[in-house]
Amino acid sequence: MIRRTADQLARPDFATIPRYGSGSEIAVNLSDNTNLWGTPPAARAALARGAAGGAAGYPDLYGRDLKNVVAERAGIAPECVVTGNGSDDILDCAIRAFADHGDRIAHPDPTFVMLPVFSRINGVVPVPVPLNDRFEMDVDALLVTEARIIYLCSPNNPTSTATPAAAIRRVIAEAPGLVIIDEAYAEFSGEPGFLSEAPGFDRVLVCRTLSKAYGLAGLRVGYGTASARIVETIERSRGPYKLNSLAEAAAVAAMTDDRDWVAARAADAVTNRNRLATELRALGLMPLESATNFLCVPTPKATAIAAVLRTRGVSVRAFENLPGIGDALRITAAPWELMQLVVDAVSEVTD
Repeated sequence: MIRRTADQLARPDFATIPRYGSGSEIAVNLSDNTNLWGTPPAARAALARGAAGGAAGYPDLYGRDLKNVVAERAGIAPECVVTGNGSDDILDCAIRAFADHGDRIAHPDPTFVMLPVFSRINGVVPVPVPLNDRFEMDVDALLVTEARIIYLCSPNNPTSTATPAAAIRRVIAEAPGLVIIDEAYAEFSGEPGFLSEAPGFDRVLVCRTLSKAYGLAGLRVGYGTASARIVETIERSRGPYKLNSLAEAAAVAAMTDDRDWVAARAADAVTNRNRLATELRALGLMPLESATNFLCVPTPKATAIAAVLRTRGVSVRAFENLPGIGDALRITAAPWELMQLVVDAVSEVTD
């Protein structure tokens, strides 16, 4: 019998897929765009109750309670809601459900770093399309790809910029296949997005997460809206129990009883984001216009600034050579005492 090593067993194309890092020695993380004000109170209480009750039984197959809450908020039917282990899970399953091996998925470049990774994992070819000179998605260039799936992230990560709704509607109207709209940062944009409208289209999936504004990143909760047929197809492409009981209970509490807290903290994030942008401009930097809870700051000194912050126990994301932008920092909005650490570090490096 011939026995193969793990390297021999793995598919050859998996060698091109980067492994995500883990672990950290930092005290303050301003690199992941999470809620630095913490977890909302009703969600914390739901977690405590759930932990006290034990976890011996399986959760609901497809997150029925969360489906009902999202459906009520969006004014749609529960069968038009899909839940998952973060919005990443929904993106991964949707690609698997609607694209065959070798099909193409077009996406703005730069965008959410995991999108091309999920594409390659599922045997789908990512087709990066540069942003236009306003750092918005280039609709003409996306459509000309005739890709099986078009992925739109608005507001976009890592650029923080939003694409006008009219441009997104044109993609929906003219795309030949599924259109995925990632609205992970919708709560900071001041716009309604397409969550309620998605079920009315026959080829649109909208994804959202509770990892950002809702302060539940550690629980990995995501949801999406689409026609009932699209939701059913996504759920058939994966197994059940993707959303655990504690996470679902906390998510339901956050979306029902913590709405005012979440809205207030999102407003705080926007206020401090704008204040930080003003401070950085005074130091000679030019952050991009932001519709998110973070800033994208083009600067050739991105790596140096990130290194200074790390010596102070603070992490920001430094990008090298972002397409159309160059080196840049991504800085999460947070309580101002943390933002001041960023200002001080930038001042030190730019003096």
